[in-house]
Amino acid sequence: MALLTLQGVTKHYRQGEIDVAALRDINLQVDKGEFAALVGPSGSGKTTLLNIIGGLDAPTEGSTLLNGTDIGLLKDSELSSFRLFQLGFIFQAYNLVPVLSALENVELIMVLQGRPAAERRQRARHYLELVGLQQMMDRRPAALSGGQQQRVAVARALAAGPRLVLADEPTANLDSENATALLDIMHRLSHEEQTTFIFSTHDPRVMARAERIITLHDGTIVEDEQIDQPHAAPV
Repeated sequence: MALLTLQGVTKHYRQGEIDVAALRDINLQVDKGEFAALVGPSGSGKTTLLNIIGGLDAPTEGSTLLNGTDIGLLKDSELSSFRLFQLGFIFQAYNLVPVLSALENVELIMVLQGRPAAERRQRARHYLELVGLQQMMDRRPAALSGGQQQRVAVARALAAGPRLVLADEPTANLDSENATALLDIMHRLSHEEQTTFIFSTHDPRVMARAERIITLHDGTIVEDEQIDQPHAAPV
């Protein structure tokens, strides 16, 4: 059974008196542990599709099933709880809380999940070590580079134990060295922890590491290609 199934997903927006079709009859299945990239030109529907998968936007038509749950049938409170436990988000903007340390930022979602303090601290330390920030756990975001802040965001997403991580242009603000290191970490963890990643990206560095490339154009999937990739080397 697929982790994610989209059936007939269509999204229309109103711009004045004009009806704009952002997505048109999207049918898609993604299995556990996939490392996939949504690619295509600006306006092709990548971010809209990612937002619908994450329950941040609702389709005009169609259904989104994640881990067997039709998220379109959930009430707002149920959807918020579902996202909290099932989904991780990594954005181009790191969205870290400036007054919290790296460790506290990673713990924050687990606080909302109601996990015990000792478990939160252990998991936060573990994932910060995995992304190479064991010496910087007590630093606040302002004392971290952009690449380090994005690593904190990755650790925060993974520490919460999501089934699926959605990443919207996560390397856009990073130089080549930091982007490559971050992608290798996520690629490795997708195999070690069987976490599913879906990226929305223009970045050829992401495409080069993706194991599946789903190409959108004018709101439709025009190509869906599986790519064999070697496991990332340890970072």
